[in-house]
Amino acid sequence: MGVVNVTPDSFSDGGRWFTPGAAVAHGMELVEQGADLLDVGGESTRPGARRVAVDDELARVLPVIEQLVARGATVSIDTTRAVVAQAAVERGASIVNDVSGGLADDEMYGVVARTGAVYVAMHWRGHADVMDELDDYDDVVTDVRRELAARVAALRAAGVRDEQVVLDPGLGFAKAGSSNWPLLARLPELVADGFPVLVGASRKRFLGHLLAGPDGEPAPPLARDRATAAVSALAAAAGAWCVRVHEVAGSADAVRVAAAWRRGQSAGGPDTDDELAVDEDARTGGSTR
Repeated sequence: MGVVNVTPDSFSDGGRWFTPGAAVAHGMELVEQGADLLDVGGESTRPGARRVAVDDELARVLPVIEQLVARGATVSIDTTRAVVAQAAVERGASIVNDVSGGLADDEMYGVVARTGAVYVAMHWRGHADVMDELDDYDDVVTDVRRELAARVAALRAAGVRDEQVVLDPGLGFAKAGSSNWPLLARLPELVADGFPVLVGASRKRFLGHLLAGPDGEPAPPLARDRATAAVSALAAAAGAWCVRVHEVAGSADAVRVAAAWRRGQSAGGPDTDDELAVDEDARTGGSTR
C-alpha cells in the first residue's frame, strides 16, 4: 500500500504532493514501483496534529481519488470521517482505512455496511493531539488484541461482514516508543486471530529512535526507509496481508524476499531457482497477500 498524502503538513514528506496533479502523479509513480493499493489521505495524523475541517478534507482527496481510479489504480481512503468515506467510495475507492477503528465517528460502521467496502480497523485510543498520553499497557499485544476484538464485535453488530475487515495494530498510535516492538515481534498472534493484518511502520518515530546517531538525535523520516523495508520483510514473513509504506520500491523487493522465504519453508528447502519464483501477487508490489 503506497501512501499518497494530500496534506500540507505530513510528518514524512512535508506537503510535496499537496496539489491534485502532484498527488496523482506521485500515486501512479508508486504503482509503477510496485504498489498494489494507493492510500489517499487529506488529514495528517502525525503526533500533535489538529483536525482539519471536513470540507477541506473532502476538497483535498476527492479529485485525487477520481483521477487515480480513472487511471486504473486501486484506491483506499485514509479517513476517520464517515462522510468522507462515503464520498470516497462513491468516487471509486474500494477500501476505507480508518485509523480510529470507528471510534472517531459513530456513523462509520453504517457506511461500511451499506457500501460493502473493505474496512481497515486500526487500534486507536485517541486523536493525534492526545495519543501519546494514552501509551499505557499491561501487555501491549494482549491489550491491542482485546481492543481490536471489541471493534470486530461492534462491526459485526452494525452488519459489517467478516470478509470486509482488515485489522491494524496501530504502530505509533498511542505507542510512542518501545510498545511497538512487541507488536511486531508477536505479529503471528494477531494474524492467528483470523483477519488480514495491515502493518504501517513506515518512517515512524520508533524507527527514528532506533536509528539515532551518536548524539542521540533520532534519524529524520526520509532516513528511515531502509529500516522500513526491513520491517516489511519481517512482517510479510510473519503473515501480514499488506504493508503501508511511503517508499514502495524497497518494500516491494522486501516482500518478494519474504514470499520466497515462506515458499522455501513450505517446500522443505527449494533446490532450484524455479522453486524460488515469487507468486504473481508478490511480484506486483507491496501487498503481502
